[in-house]
Amino acid sequence: MADMTDDDILAELGVDLTPKKVRARTPREERIIAGFEDIVKFREEHGRVPQHGEDRDIFERLYAVRLDRLRALPDCRDLLVDMDVHGLLDGVENDATSVDELDDSALLAELGIEAAAADDITQLRNVRSNTERKAAEEIAEHTPCADFDQFRSLFAALKRDLDGGVRETRTMRTELTLAEIKPGEFFIVGGQLAHIASDDGEFTTDYGRTDRRLRVIYDNETESNVLARSFQKALYRDKGARRVSNPLSGPLFADHHGTPEEPEHLPSGTLYVLRSRSTHPTIAAHRELIHKIGITGGSVEARISGAADDATYLLADVDVVAIYKLFDINRPRLEALIHRVLDSVRFDAEIPDRFGKPVRPREWFLVPLHIIDEIVERIGNGSLAGLTYDPHAVALIPEMA
Repeated sequence: MADMTDDDILAELGVDLTPKKVRARTPREERIIAGFEDIVKFREEHGRVPQHGEDRDIFERLYAVRLDRLRALPDCRDLLVDMDVHGLLDGVENDATSVDELDDSALLAELGIEAAAADDITQLRNVRSNTERKAAEEIAEHTPCADFDQFRSLFAALKRDLDGGVRETRTMRTELTLAEIKPGEFFIVGGQLAHIASDDGEFTTDYGRTDRRLRVIYDNETESNVLARSFQKALYRDKGARRVSNPLSGPLFADHHGTPEEPEHLPSGTLYVLRSRSTHPTIAAHRELIHKIGITGGSVEARISGAADDATYLLADVDVVAIYKLFDINRPRLEALIHRVLDSVRFDAEIPDRFGKPVRPREWFLVPLHIIDEIVERIGNGSLAGLTYDPHAVALIPEMA
């Protein structure tokens, strides 16, 4: 026994060590497998086998017809037995009356499947790819969004951000992870802007995979309740799909000591809030309300040196009332986002520079400091989208479409 090799031991135990030849599948077998995969996915998503009936979705009716045919063909059963984890091929036949009532040829032709012969539809040919069928299913599942008014301002703000360069659309070179398909994100799929409004929490499928049911709102005032994995596949299949960038990325702000949460994050600059020391009557009367909000990649001290000679700083020295260290962000986009939220309270003043040329400073706003703090906080937690500042309410409110 000591001299026996591993192969000898396995042979003694009756294990066949002869390499098994893997037979290439025929095109017909590949089509049968692809068709059965659709039925398995339907069972996983809906918790039941596909059914016949005029009130059923056209795709469900197709799957029901196909399942009946596969059950009736012994060679198909043998081919698919290892895939049949739900026992679909051993189930009770669907109601024969319902099957007879269907115009099989018309149904299969409508769904991209041609009969092999005029009197034989048991052999499936020219089956449309799962990609095309699934995409059509997802489009068909869109329903009118009854509460679209709650999302209208979000889409309006998003489009303004895209037009203004605050956000951009990006192609997806690799498939997104499920974790990246989360509430609050925007995508372009099927030529429509899609907003992930919410999900119902994670669950485990019969195959042991995790998934989530999403509520997706589209800018054409429709919505769908789709599995995250299905939405992920739709994005991957759609060559024109895009992901809409967040205005910022990364941790955005360090703590007030300037230490980032993670050492690998790269500093991007400083957001600063200034208050003017000008003795101009209007500025002096509203000093606690007039603030300059800007971003610099260098030091704030260097940026404001010589403020008294610069019309951009209202030809007066300034006090720094707040600073926020930035990490891993696009400074111009951050600045554009903040200025858009506060555009209605921009301090519109024309001041001559030292050469007498009129200058209209663009970064001064009539806004209290606590609102600026709230804007910064909301940028950090991603809740600023779709908001604008209302000076009458002294609050950030949803933008009107």
